[in-house]
Parts: sequence; C-alpha cells; structure tokens
Amino acid sequence: MPPRRALDWLNFFLTDVRGCLGPYFGIFLLTQEHWSAATIGLVMTVGAMVGLVLQAPGGAFIDAVPFKRASVLVSLVVLATSATAMALWPIVAVVTVANTAMAVVGDALGPAVTAITLGVLGRRGLAAQLGRNSAMDHAGNVFIAATAGFVGWWWPQRAVFFLAPFFACLAALAVLAIPAAAIDHARARGLDAPRPDGQVRLTGWFELIQHRPLLIFAVCVALFHFANAPMLPLVGQKLALAHAGEGTALMSACIIAAQVVMLPVALLVARKAQTWGHGPIFLAALAILPIRGVLYTLSDDRFWLVGVQLLDGIGAGILGVLTPLMLADLTHGTGRYNASQGIVATVQGVSVAISNAVVGLIVVRAGYDAAFVSLAAIALIALLAFLFIVPETRAESVLDAGTRGGPSNAGLRNR
Repeated sequence: MPPRRALDWLNFFLTDVRGCLGPYFGIFLLTQEHWSAATIGLVMTVGAMVGLVLQAPGGAFIDAVPFKRASVLVSLVVLATSATAMALWPIVAVVTVANTAMAVVGDALGPAVTAITLGVLGRRGLAAQLGRNSAMDHAGNVFIAATAGFVGWWWPQRAVFFLAPFFACLAALAVLAIPAAAIDHARARGLDAPRPDGQVRLTGWFELIQHRPLLIFAVCVALFHFANAPMLPLVGQKLALAHAGEGTALMSACIIAAQVVMLPVALLVARKAQTWGHGPIFLAALAILPIRGVLYTLSDDRFWLVGVQLLDGIGAGILGVLTPLMLADLTHGTGRYNASQGIVATVQGVSVAISNAVVGLIVVRAGYDAAFVSLAAIALIALLAFLFIVPETRAESVLDAGTRGGPSNAGLRNR
C-alpha cells in the first residue's frame, strides 16, 4: 500500500477509535450512571490537566525518537484498554484513571500522525496531505457516528465503547503499512536535513517560547477551544434530557451534521491557505462561534439543535488543517515542530480543562442556556482579541509574515 493511502486509512480508523469515546462519554455517565454534570466536568478536567502537562514533553519525545509508528501503536493499545475499562467498571476511580490515560495518549496521536506525514512527504506535500488527512478524519467521524448511533439504538449505550478495540486493530494495520524507511525523521521534526558537519542543531526552548507569532497563534487557538470544546457535549446532554432514550442517536446526528461540513471545508482550506492567507481563514473560524453559541439557546427542538451544529463544521474544519500547517511554517528549520505542537496543545488543553469545569458549574447553577451564552461571550472575546492583536487579516498579517521567515521568525533558525 502506498504511504499516502496508508496515511488516509490511518486517519480514518484513528478517528473511529477516538470517536467511540469522547462524544458519548458524558451522555453515558449522565443518563445511564446518573452522574451530575459537575462530576462529569471534574473527571474530564482531571484527565485534561494531566494530559496537558505532558503535551510539550510528549512533542519533544516525538521529535527525538525514530520509532514514531510504535508510539502510535502504544497509544492505540491504551485507548482500547481504557474504553473497555470504562464500559465494564463505570465507577469514579476507574473512569477517572481511564479518562486520564485516554487524554494523555489521545492528544499525542494527532501530532504523531502529522509528524509521520511531514516525514514522509516534506513541507511541499504537507498542505495537500493535511487536507486528505483531515478529510479522512471527518469521513471517519461520520462513519463512527452512524455506527455508534446504530449500536446505541439497538444495544445498551455501553456497547459503543466496545467498538474502540475493533477499530484500534484496523488503525494498527494502517500504521504498519507505512514503511519505516519512508519516514525521514529529520524532516518529521522540521529539519530539511542535518547541517554539513553532520550535527543537528536545534532551537533552544527559551527562544521557541519567545517567538511572538507562535505565541499569538497559541493564544488564539486557546480562546477558540475554550469556547468551542464544551458546546457539543452540552448539546448532547441537552438533547438527552429533552428527548429521553434518544441521546445516543441524536448525538450521532449532531456529529454527522458537523462532519459533513468539515470535510469540504478542510479540503478547501488545504487548497486555498496560501492564496487567501492564514489570517483571514482563521478569522472566519473565530467569527462563527459567537453566533453558534447564541443559536443553541433559541430552541430545544432536535432539528434546530442538530441544524445549528452544522456551523461547527466551519470552525473545526479550518482549525484541523490550519493548525499543523501554520506550525510547520512557523517552526521550519528549528527541529522543534512536534514540541511546538505540544506547546500549542498545552495552552489549548488548559483552556479546555478550565472551560469544562466552569461550564459544568454554570449548568448546575444556571442551566444550559446560561452556559451557551457564556461560551458565546468568550468566543466574541476571542474574535476581538484576534482583531486587536492582528489588525491586518489579509496575507500580510503578523502571523503570515512569521510563516515566510521574516524578521519575527529569523531568531528561530538553526543555532
């Protein structure tokens, strides 16, 4: 199997593995095990906090090791085992440990696959393959949402979690189909080749975290995910409570609705990112969030809520392609590509963890509509912050200047 095709199927099946877990986690605990929204938020926060502490070291680990395929395989084993444990023993201690393990390895899978993609194809082929990766990811989401909805309709909700080991095996076959020799590990970490003296000279950590375009991008991504991450779980819980017995099927409908939009958006962003500029595309992703948050409060009707979820496809479709692509440009030549993914993921994880905990408390004290309005307000702050920090959102923005190796990026070159 050609490496490109293997990467396609790897992204498809990885999505199936992860798709069995996250979206149905809250619904299962809320409706079947009768956990409170606050307890669910706390458990998710614990997992997110542990995972985020390990993001940057994990990225540095992926940069350094020559066995990236094995890293993916180990992550798959952990995900499959954790899903099975949650289904069989849904008590606080087991679920907390399993969710934490899933958070640690699940967040590392995306950067690892992106590193393999960069190592196989290089920067010239990265944008097109990232579009394919993202498209297959979204296709996998549609497939697993439909499958999980069918399984959850005909069998107990816990049966959905048993899909994870099956799809983990298929994902393992896909990653093993990528020849180890096809991965250039210097290129996979953002280096085109070792220096003439044969040594690999890396940018220091202090220089990396001082890189202004990278910091701007990390903050904007964090604000985006603070507002975006809790929305789908909240919609799922709202639907499950308003339409008893239909929670899993309606959650699947929400996921499918968004993924149908994400797939063409991802392909469009991959094709037009360099022509339109990164700034304007990122601005579009931010602009849709406040609107979406407010629209969720207008009705409890299942068709309305699923319809509003279509808007999620725009923001997520953009970020799925734009984030690794911009980081590849921002950190080119540093040898810290995956470490930079870890840094951005850490900042993002902090925002998501805080968001889940805060939103859970808001739901308990003020209800779901108050939670959606609060998230819409945060999304508006993210939009205004982006406009304030990067007032010019065409191709000549600060972020895009950094990606072309201008003065703001010069300090990151090999040292």
